Amino acid sequence: MLTKETDFKSIISLNSELNKIQDLDLLLERILFEARKAVRADAGSIYVKRPIYDKGGYEDTLSIKYAQNDTIERTLPPGQKMLYSVYTIPIDETSIAGYCALSNKIINIPDMYDIAPNAPYSFNSDIDKAAGYKTISALTFPLNTADGRLLGVIQVINGRDDRGDIVPFTKDDEFLVTHFVTHATVALQRAYVNRAMVLRMIKMSELRDPKETGAHVNRVASYSVEIYDRWAYNHNVPNHERERFRDWLKIGSMLHDVGKVAISDTILKKPGRFTSEEFAVMQQHSQLGAALFSDPQSPFDIMAKEVALTHHENWDGTGYPGWIDPESGTPIRTDENSKVLGRKGVEIPLTGRIVAIADVFDALCSKRVYKEAWDIEKALAEMRKMTGTKFDPELMDIFFEILPVIKQIQELYPEQ
Repeated sequence: MLTKETDFKSIISLNSELNKIQDLDLLLERILFEARKAVRADAGSIYVKRPIYDKGGYEDTLSIKYAQNDTIERTLPPGQKMLYSVYTIPIDETSIAGYCALSNKIINIPDMYDIAPNAPYSFNSDIDKAAGYKTISALTFPLNTADGRLLGVIQVINGRDDRGDIVPFTKDDEFLVTHFVTHATVALQRAYVNRAMVLRMIKMSELRDPKETGAHVNRVASYSVEIYDRWAYNHNVPNHERERFRDWLKIGSMLHDVGKVAISDTILKKPGRFTSEEFAVMQQHSQLGAALFSDPQSPFDIMAKEVALTHHENWDGTGYPGWIDPESGTPIRTDENSKVLGRKGVEIPLTGRIVAIADVFDALCSKRVYKEAWDIEKALAEMRKMTGTKFDPELMDIFFEILPVIKQIQELYPEQ
């Protein structure tokens, strides 16, 4: 059994690991996992503060970001991820998480089905019924920045003793999570800054191209990470390697169309389909986006360049821009007529093949000036038709395997 001292030392050493994670969402997922591990909790959820527009103004709410449950996950087939309900709750006294955010206090409840009658909050047992799981002990604590700004709330559920029995969380557990959160929020603040910088770049694209919304890039990036995660599981990629790759891919895929900032407004904002000449100009965004990362300073830069350049390549070699040097546009491989050859099959990097699937699927399901959003079944039928020509067949098999997770991501990032 770990002592409080060794637990505390492990939390301190974890700080350097958390600071290696660049993407905000992946960091939140890891923080929830490590918080549960620190107090031996069977399950838990993490909520982020999110303003929503209501009745003429904005009000802060808590939106669930991740949920984890060891008991439920053990019942799933290997490699399959647990699904959870996507919902938003007000920051007020009606829920435990909302009250925690409102009061900025740790809430330690030994038995969720025996909450004191005079408590300002209550427990909604319908969530347990829907999940087929019983919540007993719960420890809920706020995530704050160093200057006291609320970032979100973590709730860990069902502490376990050495025998695996469910027990209440202790004062020592409260001590551990307090110190854990102090270190975790330093990493979170840095990740929020990284996300803000990426979203500013995307906002520039959105000002030029209304299709490049924050919701769109979040969905594409999240689909891409989930496709990669299952591919990595199938290929026995070690966990540490998989986590690094996911981190770089999440940010790199958000910037897949950043090269559109260099395309004329006349083309980007045209209220209809492109002519062949206009489409040829639009195609240049892949090369222009890759050129933005021509002096890579990190693995993330290398991946962002790769994604920008190759996410419009097709499995059968008919995509664009093909084998060119992104900095100069000079052809690298040509046919006998000096036409640039397209990349095909595994000549296309794994990242480009993944983001191609994520981007096209989201475009089909989204409204455009020249079309209405397709319903998901129509979009999936179209994706099947393009398997083996536009898309990597192995990755498409994975896409359909994880379809429930794909649908959940659509709920997490709706268009505003």
